[in-house]
Parts: sequence; C-alpha cells; structure tokens
Amino acid sequence: MRIPALRWLVCGLLCWHAGAAALTAEDLQALAGDDYASKEQALGALATDPDPRAAALLQALSDGDAAVDAAGRIIIGSGAASADALAGMPVSEGEAAAAEPIMLNNRLRSLVERGIAARRLFDQDLAQRRAAAEALLANPDARFRPLVERARMTEADPDIKSRLDALWAMSALNDPDPEVQLAAIDLVVARRQPELRDLLRPLAEPSGGHETDARVRAAARAGIASLDRWQWWGDLAATLFSGLSLGSVLLLAALGLAITYGLIGVINMAHGEFLMLGAYATYVVQQAVQRYAPGWFDWYPLLSVPAAFAVAALAGLLIERLVLRHLYGRPLETLLTTFGLSLLMIQAVRMIFGAQNVQVANPGWMTGGIAILPGLILPYNRLIILAFSLAVVALAWAVLNRTRLGLFVRAVTQNRDMAACVGVKTRKVDSYAFGFGAGVAGLGGCALAQIGNVGPDLGQGYIIDSFMAVVLGGVGQLAGTVVGALGLGMASKLIEPFWGAVLAKIAVLVLIVLFIQKRPQGIFALKGRSAEA
Repeated sequence: MRIPALRWLVCGLLCWHAGAAALTAEDLQALAGDDYASKEQALGALATDPDPRAAALLQALSDGDAAVDAAGRIIIGSGAASADALAGMPVSEGEAAAAEPIMLNNRLRSLVERGIAARRLFDQDLAQRRAAAEALLANPDARFRPLVERARMTEADPDIKSRLDALWAMSALNDPDPEVQLAAIDLVVARRQPELRDLLRPLAEPSGGHETDARVRAAARAGIASLDRWQWWGDLAATLFSGLSLGSVLLLAALGLAITYGLIGVINMAHGEFLMLGAYATYVVQQAVQRYAPGWFDWYPLLSVPAAFAVAALAGLLIERLVLRHLYGRPLETLLTTFGLSLLMIQAVRMIFGAQNVQVANPGWMTGGIAILPGLILPYNRLIILAFSLAVVALAWAVLNRTRLGLFVRAVTQNRDMAACVGVKTRKVDSYAFGFGAGVAGLGGCALAQIGNVGPDLGQGYIIDSFMAVVLGGVGQLAGTVVGALGLGMASKLIEPFWGAVLAKIAVLVLIVLFIQKRPQGIFALKGRSAEA
C-alpha cells in the first residue's frame, strides 16, 4: 500500500523547483556511514529541515525503505518506486536491490518518529496535529523547538495550542535569556502536571551546572511549590474517588443483606454467591448478544440488569422456601447451612462454566473516562456503577416505603407477632423479602462484572465487608447501609496510603468494633416496639 503513495511523492519531487532545495549531499553523508552519533546529528537536522525531500526520507527511514548504494547515494522506496532521495530521480530496480539498507538503532528510530510527528504539527487535519503534539509531549526533544515555535504562532485550536506551549516551555527552560526562562516556567506551572517538577528543580538550585538568575530561581521554587499543591489535591481527589468507588461496590453487596438480615435475622453466608450469580447472568447475556445480535452489543447491559435480578431473586426464593424457613430461630444451624449452600453454589458454577475466570467486556459507552485534573481520570465504568448503586438504593427505598410489600416488610421487621395478629402472612413476607434482597445482590454482581473478571469465588471477597457495612449502619436500615458502605470504602482508602491495604482493613475492623461497643444498634437505630423492648 505504500508504493502508490511513494510514486506520487517521487513525482512531486521531480516537479519541485530545484532552487527551493535546502537538502544537500553533506546532510545525507552521515546517514550512509556507521557512526551512530553522526547519524543522530544528521537526523536531528533532517527533522527540522523544511525541504519536502527531508520529509520523504524520514518517512522512508520509518518504513524501512531507505538504503545506500556503493556510490553513497541514498535510495528511498522499493522496486519500481525507488528514487534518489536527493535528486528525486527514479532508480532502476537492479540498483535499488543492490543497495544496502540504512541501519538504525532504537534511539535513532525514536528520533525519526518524533521528527515525523514534529512535521505533522502543520498538518491540515486537526486530529493529526493533536496526535503529533501528544507524541512529542510524551518524549520531548529540544531539537524540535524551532518547529514548535512556528506551530505555536499559527495554531488556532486552543487545546493543541496548550500542548505546543508546554512543548516550547520544556525546551525553553534552558534558554540563556532569563526572560525566556521566566515565560517557560509560567507555562510549565500552568500545565498543572506534578511530574513536570523535575524540569524546574535544576533551575531552583542555588548552584548548578550554570549560573541561574535569582528571579528564575525564585520563580522555579514557587512553581515547584504550586505543583506540589496540585499533587496534594490530585492525590486527595483520587483517594476520595477510589473510596467512593469501593464504597459503591460494597453498597451493592450490602444492600440486599441489609434487607434479609434486618428482616429475618438470618446470617446468610451464601449472600456473596448471589452477587456471583448476577455476574454470571450478565456474562451469559453478553455471550448471547454477541452471538445472536452483535450489532446491539453496546446495549446488552439493558438486558443483563433484569436478568441478573431475576436469576438471583429466583435462587433466593428457592433457598428460603426449601431450606431457610425450616431453620428460623436456630442461628448456628442457619449459619452452617448457608455456608454449605455457598460451597454448593460455587461448585455448581464451576461445573457449568469452568473454574477459570470469564471476562465481561464493557460496552463502548462505558470505556474511557473524564480528566478532572492532570493525572486524574475518572473512569466511566466506575462513575456509572456509582450512579447505578444510588439508583438501586432509590429502587429499594421505593419498594420498602411506597408499596404494599414494603409496608408488610416494615411491619414484620418492627414487630413480627403484632403483624401476624393483624393478618400479615409473615412467612410469605419472609420469602418475598429474601428473594428481593437476593435480587438486589444480583444487581450488585451485574455491576461488579463491569470492573473485573467474573469467577466462582467472586462473592467471597465481599461477604465480610457487607456484614460490617450493615452492622455499622444499623440492621435493617437502608440509610445506615448507605452511610456504612460508603464510609467503609472512604476510610479504607484514606488509611491505605499510610499503613497498606492489610493494616487498613484491620484498622477499620478495630474502629467498627469500638464503635459497636459504644452504639450497639449502629449509626441508625431501628425504631419500633420490638426494637425498643
């Protein structure tokens, strides 16, 4: 595919006016030799040369289509499209085949690519200019400062202009003119990227390789302090968002447990497996959409959400009616039975889907993120899960406070005997509430599938944290579960930078134990005659 394009390029070179030529044989002589230092100098000059032939040679070096013949001529292209890089005249296939390829090491190849990127700063395509600026920012080179300066003067797009300003500043920091250095420092600080502090540190030193103006030193120190503050705020924002993200996951896992544990008083050790069932239901829906309706793949979550709820809720109803309702009032037997059920569910999933983790791909609208600060990107999938968890909370609140089932659930929670006396079928309420709580956990599994791999042991990592969130917030209290889950997530992430993940979990557990000693009913105490008795 490169040959036709190169033919057009050769034709253009043949039509190019010779008087405009700036490229000379001396410029190319070093490329034909074996001295890599000389090659680097030659490539640096080639990258900034406005001659169109220099651009053609750089592209040929990048494509591996540059060679040197016995006479020292540099030939670009291959086959019938071969041409003399300097004269622009076609070269026979025999002469091109006899030429030796120009050898480049990794350092020189990188220089070639940066040189091509620098030339694309003047491309008509906005996307090409933006990509070129990003490529040069990733690996800045002072040799391209003249090109960057010219591009800055003509660039109309403010986003690209900002990138070009940063590029210019990175090379201008070492300019002998203090005024230029001060302007460069201002641009570097305005970039608000803490990693740029290393560029300012040599200027902030009282003595260095060269004498530094006092104003430059003061500006560099002030710039470093400003970038340090941005680093602190960025780290704090990242920690808070990480805590909210973890808290939203815990909230989805704990919300269903708050309903079942608060109503029935069953310590359900199989609750984590309802998350796992919801995650696998999401996986099955994804596979089905991929196979039968690939054009609708981006919208498979709209099907996976009700599927995850239905699968987990059905499993919860079956477990409650077949097993748990015969064990009410016997906490030890219930604990051991639900633990055994969790093992059975894990093994059943292993037999159906295998022991290896499966991957649930994010749809297109859940990929990427929002750049809040330089170096701080909020992923779309995490933001959507946070919003989804709040939506699930709103759904649970509406069911418990705005429906007939919710009225019965609250009545049974506050005083089971009194509710039975006025005609509430408490057993049926238990079943529906347990199924609803399991379905909510399934929704949590649907969300978890979007941020990690799905495996049979998925739910095991959330059961303990879920219980802690429920107990901390107050048994049977949705508001308490929200505060408890988000609070646990935030506390864990705030402590981790100082003590590590393991010690952070231990510290959080100790704090919860101490809190429960002072307030056994949790943050939000359950109200009602039974609760107050």
